[in-house]
Amino acid sequence: MKTLYFDCGMGAAGDMLTAALLELLPDRDGFVEELNALAIPGVNYIAEKCEKCGITGTHMKVTVHGGEEDSDRHHHHHGSMGDIRGIVSGLPIPTMVKLDIMSVYEEIAQAESHVHGVPVEHIHFHEVGTMDAVADVTAVCLLLHKLAPDKIVASPIHVGSGQVRCAHGILPVPAPATAYLLRGIPIYGGEIQGELCTPTGAALLRHFAAEFGDMPVMRISAIGYGMGKKDFPRANCVRAMLGESEDPGDRIVELRCNVDDMTGEAIGFALEQLLNGGALDAFTVPIGMKKSRPGVLVTVLCRENQKETMVHLLLKHTTTLGIREFPCRRYTLNRTVETVDTPYGPVRRKVSSGYGVRREKYEYEDLASIAKAQNLSLSELSDEISSPYKRVSAIAPQV
Repeated sequence: MKTLYFDCGMGAAGDMLTAALLELLPDRDGFVEELNALAIPGVNYIAEKCEKCGITGTHMKVTVHGGEEDSDRHHHHHGSMGDIRGIVSGLPIPTMVKLDIMSVYEEIAQAESHVHGVPVEHIHFHEVGTMDAVADVTAVCLLLHKLAPDKIVASPIHVGSGQVRCAHGILPVPAPATAYLLRGIPIYGGEIQGELCTPTGAALLRHFAAEFGDMPVMRISAIGYGMGKKDFPRANCVRAMLGESEDPGDRIVELRCNVDDMTGEAIGFALEQLLNGGALDAFTVPIGMKKSRPGVLVTVLCRENQKETMVHLLLKHTTTLGIREFPCRRYTLNRTVETVDTPYGPVRRKVSSGYGVRREKYEYEDLASIAKAQNLSLSELSDEISSPYKRVSAIAPQV
């Protein structure tokens, strides 16, 4: 499995992630030229060699209208989601990358909305809304599209300590928006004074990293060092390591209980609540119980951190008096959703791959809608659009 690991022992920022990923490419100069050819308004990328604590890496310098913005200054440029969407929609990049960019900004917008107590549509970005941040997010999304790792893992994130000057004044580290973006993610502070993880860095890691923890066992093929602007007692960098790792499978929990005194409608309602509550799967199997009574075996699959929630939902919505727990692993194919152009318009297609296997299946709702409109059967329509059509977009892997 092609695995990318981010070492965030000195936090993460957009420019640091960009530079670390850039060092993983064989043609770095060519990619910088490609970035500048995007013609993001006023933006110019310059990859500079940089040394921190005796380690050589790359600093990605982004200038806007000839000047490099300082993250410590109070910026006065504000931008809305509409402004950013307009910029991104016009970039000559794959649709998949555009979707990733906007998803990262949606994360940031949700954080700003929570912190400031205003609806997302009324959010006006400060530091993260400037063109250098748009440049950083675009570069990272495009780099990851090119590197195409099967899995991204990040270490716990060092956020720094003390205070940081932002658009709204002096705030504690991590800044409120950054702290919100990092909820549920392992973070820590320390003796380093200053902001080590920025909102942009936090949003990028939240969007792309599938796991946060120790580096998995892997055979490393490339290492990149992305340097920050500031100097600290420790090397101020993000380290990215690309290599091959074994698929250990996901650690999950299987919960089971028997019921024999519930209606079909009540069981169906219970399954719905379990799935809405975050279960990976929930299903039933008919069983024979004591005294030949017919019953139902209810099974729920969930992650370890969801176990208590699922137990509560099972006890609340079923009549069971006890639940059995079985720790297990699951091995899954990588799943994405593509969009293909057909004579009848765009149709979504689910693609599953891995372990030398590839499967494709068109989205039923899309086929059903077209079949009704064209007075065709599902089989006729499926056969007609099965000819290879150009893939035009994709979204992040599904779980």
